[in-house]
Amino acid sequence: MTQDRRVAIVTGGGRGIGRAIALRMARGGDDLVLAGLEPDELRATAAEVERLGRRALAVVADVARDDQVQALVERSRVALGPIDILVNNAAIIGPTASVERVLRADWDEVLAVNLTGAWLCCRAVLPEMIARRAGKIINIASMAGKIAYPLRSPYAVSKWGLIGLTLTLAQEVGAYGIQVNAVCPGPVEGERMRRIIADRAEALGQAPEQIERAYVEPAALKRMARAEDVAALVAFLTSPEADNITGQAIDISAGYRL
Repeated sequence: MTQDRRVAIVTGGGRGIGRAIALRMARGGDDLVLAGLEPDELRATAAEVERLGRRALAVVADVARDDQVQALVERSRVALGPIDILVNNAAIIGPTASVERVLRADWDEVLAVNLTGAWLCCRAVLPEMIARRAGKIINIASMAGKIAYPLRSPYAVSKWGLIGLTLTLAQEVGAYGIQVNAVCPGPVEGERMRRIIADRAEALGQAPEQIERAYVEPAALKRMARAEDVAALVAFLTSPEADNITGQAIDISAGYRL
């Protein structure tokens, strides 16, 4: 699925799923803007992209800050050209606690990064995409945006909201040739999942191994997905082969909770 060189912004692009997405898109011929809060990780991933023969720009930016999002998009345009693709991947996991124990500050922070941040990024790139009558936006949501997720209410609400934003925006901008889709991973192997398991084990007073089984056993394939699996789906959705797919929230979960 190679195509003409395009420019893609990937938020949270320095590690984990974001890094995997950036590298997969670079292999497909795209230039990458990597945004996030950890400069060393961003620079390291940018260097990997460049070793694949693509241009890369690392930008330290907080997606919850309107001014920083605007600056991110402007720097991207100046350095690499018009934005063809936006991948809203930046997210935080938030607290593991029952609703009555969640602090207002924690609630606000999760919604600000996971949902408002995606909205700000969409709002920043859309005028140019509309003017060019082309563009692809991928929101990295979650299975947590489709099911009840006890002890993770801020995160679940942010992902339910992100799916709602995806469907609404797809309807709004479809007439301009812009596709908007969400990718909904289930449990994904890696450091992030290990932290989620550890936090849940502590909250419930259970062994981490017991919590891990509770995430794996409901999956039809009895395993977790990998970051590379998510990246492959994003690569497809941003390819010409997916030009008629929009307004979808597609699971990639090894059959988690069918």
